[in-house]
Amino acid sequence: MRRAIVTGLGVVFCVLAVTAAAQCPPGIDGTASTPLQPASNSSHCATQIKNGFPIPDPSCTPGAINPTLTVGVLRDPSFRTGCVRSHATTEQQKASTYGPYAIPHPSNNTGPNQTCELDHLISLELGGADTLDNIWPQCGPPGVSLDQRYFKEKDGVENYLAKMVKTGQMDLGAAQHGIATDWTQYLAAARQACPGGHC
Repeated sequence: MRRAIVTGLGVVFCVLAVTAAAQCPPGIDGTASTPLQPASNSSHCATQIKNGFPIPDPSCTPGAINPTLTVGVLRDPSFRTGCVRSHATTEQQKASTYGPYAIPHPSNNTGPNQTCELDHLISLELGGADTLDNIWPQCGPPGVSLDQRYFKEKDGVENYLAKMVKTGQMDLGAAQHGIATDWTQYLAAARQACPGGHC
């Protein structure tokens, strides 16, 4: 599909690929968002430390859920988070979160050189929203291998909580609020249940 976009430089034609959104079950809205609390929209956000790991500033990144991602949807083996990813915000909008946190945008931030992740505080696999009140730059620590970066540690927590929700061992709302409040509280359990972050 081609779409004309009018810019200050004239008309640019973009080819829009068919996305995985067509594969989402009916009733899912990739732009839906309900914040856990209002964000302050502050231009000054400060990462906090809990249990030796960074957590976002709750006034800037309180976390938000996508109410159309119900327990039933998340338990459906055919559901893929790709059908809602980047539907509410673009990659450029997500990258704008570096500014309020006063974190320089890293260059060559891919593969083994990745030092930061624009992280969904409540992960999409836990019904998190793809909106800026649920996204923060999670960076560091320097001088360690990729699997030891903070965002990889949090990935393990996300996988653990998703497994707990899918198997009925934890309520979805409790998991969403818990990870938004302090994702580090689940680190020990996640490391035991999901070695290497794999459940």
